[in-house]
Amino acid sequence: MPTTATARTGPILAAYRRLDRLPRVGRRLFSLAVGVQAPYFATIRPRFEELRPGYARVRAPLRRRVKNHLGTFHAIACCNLAELAAGTATDASLPATHRWIPKGMTVQYLAKARTDLTGTATVEDLRGLRADETRELVVPVEIADDHGTTVVRAEITMWISPARGA
Repeated sequence: MPTTATARTGPILAAYRRLDRLPRVGRRLFSLAVGVQAPYFATIRPRFEELRPGYARVRAPLRRRVKNHLGTFHAIACCNLAELAAGTATDASLPATHRWIPKGMTVQYLAKARTDLTGTATVEDLRGLRADETRELVVPVEIADDHGTTVVRAEITMWISPARGA
């Protein structure tokens, strides 16, 4: 009978926890490191506000580089923020025996984004995964502006599978 996956912390959550102990610079260093590891995420200049199993909250500033022709946050930049929040929340929630990759995305654009944005992703409890288990996971993401208005709602479908060598 397959065993249940171990509850060891994965490398992304371990790095966040280690750097978060550094006052004022820890989260900034972590955010920069994510951009180095996955360069496309750096295009939105993310700032992690919170990362823990089951949850991620990431901010992205409105700046010229992410604006569309209307002067608002570009739709694809919003998708980038949604995928980053969903991916890190998923990674922080998985046992070290597993990995994830985005498989699909459904997005609703609800309002014009005229301010900085905050993406919040929630993930179900994944501690009960068997070591050999593969499955789809749908991660809901809400993106809100500085006024608390939800401007984007997304669902990111992740493919969860055992990590190589685990």
